[in-house]
Amino acid sequence: MERNNHLPRQVALMRQSLFDQGYLDEQFVQLEELQDDANPNFVEEVVTLYYRDSARLVASIEQALDKSPLDFNKLDSYMHQFKGSSSSIGGRKVKAECSQFREYCRTGNGEGCIRTFQQVKREYATLRKKLEAYFQLARQAGPREAASRST
Repeated sequence: MERNNHLPRQVALMRQSLFDQGYLDEQFVQLEELQDDANPNFVEEVVTLYYRDSARLVASIEQALDKSPLDFNKLDSYMHQFKGSSSSIGGRKVKAECSQFREYCRTGNGEGCIRTFQQVKREYATLRKKLEAYFQLARQAGPREAASRST
């Protein structure tokens, strides 16, 4: 039991590093504020849904990028949705890359779109890995800790 005493602090430090490194923004804090005893896993559930839904969007964007000529309106529309859902969980770096992609759509820069989409996918995968590790540690720390995480 002694070993578990440092877990809450580790959870807090890991959470803070996600903000310090620019992976998350205020929106994540707002999600946390909606989490309570009735919904102790609310944030994790929202993030899980985000990854389930956005996987479809990523696949759609990949298919659209394979077409020639590129349909920049369709690409922009997909990326607009992806940016919106990334914003809703506070995915700051993913959101920034989405904005860059949309800028390339507006100027009709196919190379820029393709290059930026690789960055989008990289940031998306990194965020997923970091959040999964965070939620795993939070679960180990116990539900009481998860509910009182907002600092």
